[in-house]
Amino acid sequence: MSNQVIVYSTKNCVECTYVKEFLTKENISFEVRDVLEKQEYQEEVEKFGFLGVPVTVVGEKAVKGFTPELEQLVKLAKQE
Repeated sequence: MSNQVIVYSTKNCVECTYVKEFLTKENISFEVRDVLEKQEYQEEVEKFGFLGVPVTVVGEKAVKGFTPELEQLVKLAKQE
């Protein structure tokens, strides 16, 4: 359960789409949380020190954007 992957995003966010496509390609299951649908999701993003999306979370680690650090999170998610 600690390797659960959560992607905080919004509709029509191109970078968010890239992140979700990348995770799908890597066969990583993930939960999508739209920060505009629930205030608590935005608050969760802020707890990681970010204001915008996408933010991808695995356990206690978070990465903002579609960046090379995302690959490190994928490695964490694959460890089980």
